[in-house]
Amino acid sequence: MFRTSMFPADCGSSSVEELPMMAVEGCFMRAKALVRAVVILAVIILALVGLAGMRAWSQIDDDQARILNLENAWNRLVQTKDTAGLDMLLAPELVYVGIEGELMNKAEYMASVQSQLEHPARVVSESMRVHVFGAAAIVDGVYRETGMKKGKPYTLRARFIDTWIRRRDTWVCIASDGTVMGP
Repeated sequence: MFRTSMFPADCGSSSVEELPMMAVEGCFMRAKALVRAVVILAVIILALVGLAGMRAWSQIDDDQARILNLENAWNRLVQTKDTAGLDMLLAPELVYVGIEGELMNKAEYMASVQSQLEHPARVVSESMRVHVFGAAAIVDGVYRETGMKKGKPYTLRARFIDTWIRRRDTWVCIASDGTVMGP
């Protein structure tokens, strides 16, 4: 009728009437400890998953900031006609659609930046949003450009979409499209 051990190996196999009170309390305490351990383990797992999620968001924020800096650098490089700097930002297979609809590869775009017919005095983004998708990102925004073109002053406001990809530890632009907007 009574088991020889005060704490039976299998608490669930005997009815309560067959177990001494200490054995029932022992089973209850072990079950309670098991539930506590499962809850603690669940909390630890959720905390680790949360940290991993925060790290992923942090990476996205870092990438967004990095790409915004590259976009602003692009403006400065165009303004100063620094094609060596642009060469580092633009992928060799760049597809560039100019504001007048002209399709250019990287070499053609670089030549257009070096053109002596146009002298941008100021190129600045009014707004930009970065959308990161793993190793790819899209930037949409509006920029304003002022300067001299063929000896006459000009002001340009355009909406753009740039596509960036991460190669190793850096981002490069592989596609850019601009559309002229009203002033």
